[in-house]
Amino acid sequence: MAELSKTVKLEKTKHKKTTIRAKIAEDFKKHRTIYIMVIPVLLYYLIFHYGPMFGIVIAFKDYRPGRGIWGSDWVGMKHFIDFLTSQYFWRLVKNTLFINFYNLLIGFPAPIILALLLNEVRSRKFKRTVQTVTYMPHFISAVVVAGIIVDLVGTDGLINDLLAFIGFQRKNLLAVSALFRPIFVGSNIWQNIGWGTIIYLAALSGINPNLYEAADIDGAGRFKKIWHVTLPGIAPTITILLIMRIGRMMHLGWEKIILLYNPIIYDTADVISTFVYRRGLEEADFSYSTAVGLFNAIINFSLLIMANKVSKKLSETSLW
Repeated sequence: MAELSKTVKLEKTKHKKTTIRAKIAEDFKKHRTIYIMVIPVLLYYLIFHYGPMFGIVIAFKDYRPGRGIWGSDWVGMKHFIDFLTSQYFWRLVKNTLFINFYNLLIGFPAPIILALLLNEVRSRKFKRTVQTVTYMPHFISAVVVAGIIVDLVGTDGLINDLLAFIGFQRKNLLAVSALFRPIFVGSNIWQNIGWGTIIYLAALSGINPNLYEAADIDGAGRFKKIWHVTLPGIAPTITILLIMRIGRMMHLGWEKIILLYNPIIYDTADVISTFVYRRGLEEADFSYSTAVGLFNAIINFSLLIMANKVSKKLSETSLW
């Protein structure tokens, strides 16, 4: 009887596998064009994203280019310990978290607020004009944006002209440590607010108009409709984007910071990504910089998992 039951189970398993393969083959024949279109995207991620992950091994070795990855000496957790015990560790973590926290606190709600305001605008021409003006800065390169900021906050810049007019002394604002974070976060909001609004406007277009009509019948004004209809309608989108944003709390692009900061303001401007850039490319300490980058990625992944779990418990929306 035991052998018979095993045979039946094996037959069922084989039948399931055959059925799954048949379904996959049928689906591939039916949507062959779509699968062919997906191939370049898969190749891109395999070659440029998953392939380079092989280099993570460098973080555990004393890498020497002449000896290659496998020929270099294995040092284990040495570079991680050196970073965690270095004098720069807390400064880098603090600066990265502070800038990202300000970006999250001020920059994350900004596109939502702009989308809600644009949603209330009845003039299509005005709405499109505002959308175009606000998302155009997203396409400006970091070098150009940095150049604009340097000109604006320089000693002879427009902002100093305004400050001097009301009695303040002229100074290069990028040489003041306390002002770097507001300048950086403000420029980020200006550059990305319009681009982020596109997602929320798309989500707003999916809200059932009947809900607004029902709210009108109940006597709800604009603010009540926003609070009870609009915001709940885009809540899943907000939650997903918030989870993804929390998962990047230890990540900060180095390009614009490298172009804006200087050794005078390292105490507030130097972040993990700029430290990795200097240590890895300028000082050619590849193993140490790889270890720091891997540490950063692990923390980000952990934050993403935690944010997703919290969201899953508090609401029905999560990444998985």
